[in-house]
Amino acid sequence: MILDLIKELNELKIGDVYEDQDLRNYTTYKAGGVAKAIVSPDNTEGLIKLLSFLKKHKIKHKVLGNGSNLIFVGKEYNGVLIKLDNFQKLEIDDNFVTVGAGYPLVKLALRTARIGLTGLEFAAGIPGTIGGAIFMNAGAYKSDMGYIVSTIKVLTPKLEVETLTNSDLDFHYRSSMLQKYPGFICLEATLRLRFGQADIILDVINDRKKRRIESQPLEYPSAGSVFRNPEGDYAGRLIEEIGYKGKNIGGAYVSDKHANFIINKDHASGEDIYKLIKEIKEQVRKKYKIELHIEQEIVK
Repeated sequence: MILDLIKELNELKIGDVYEDQDLRNYTTYKAGGVAKAIVSPDNTEGLIKLLSFLKKHKIKHKVLGNGSNLIFVGKEYNGVLIKLDNFQKLEIDDNFVTVGAGYPLVKLALRTARIGLTGLEFAAGIPGTIGGAIFMNAGAYKSDMGYIVSTIKVLTPKLEVETLTNSDLDFHYRSSMLQKYPGFICLEATLRLRFGQADIILDVINDRKKRRIESQPLEYPSAGSVFRNPEGDYAGRLIEEIGYKGKNIGGAYVSDKHANFIINKDHASGEDIYKLIKEIKEQVRKKYKIELHIEQEIVK
């Protein structure tokens, strides 16, 4: 890493630069060490300038959305995290919604519901950004981003802006082409929704919110479901069957309310959470010969 990274980043004049940031403030797990630098570019030109600089100096970097699916392991992320918070474009044309990668998913779900557009109800309880939701193909209630994304604009590894179609993105259960090729960065998306009745759509959202409160440990920091459901089964059931409800490592606990949630109950570190995940995987593999696949991303 170059001698005075923060000074060099500020001299790029591309947006806000934050030094030595506590990652507990940037993840829904409220866990993690310290990030050497976090940068929020003002626009695509600033992002290109930043990435050119980082690549030239071979500095580790990662795009960070709302931190709702990340586990930072270690005391320091010795690189640059990029926040696309300023990518907040929103245009609605009939049933097509064009939205920036940094726009909050829950906010968009509620905004489209109120004007009678249906298709995003599943997202009303997912605390991520548009870019992160597309990257992970976030979903719930038998729907996901793959059903509604028409096209996205990306920045390619060659730092060129291109448009990708739904079929290009190869959406599958909790996966997309962006996971396989992380050099592509989502800048904005165009979603194709359907016309509906606002009151009915909002009733669905409110009903699901009530069910989430009753069935999920929303009172504690977490990152939602830890594992993908194996085909024909439920990860939560398997974890419960191995007796892991309430099990803890350090401050990280398997929720008593929903076994596929790990919660930060008592100042858990990223390492606590990661160790508990690995232990669960091992025990399920040992008892059921089933390999659980983690939905969340481990960042070292």
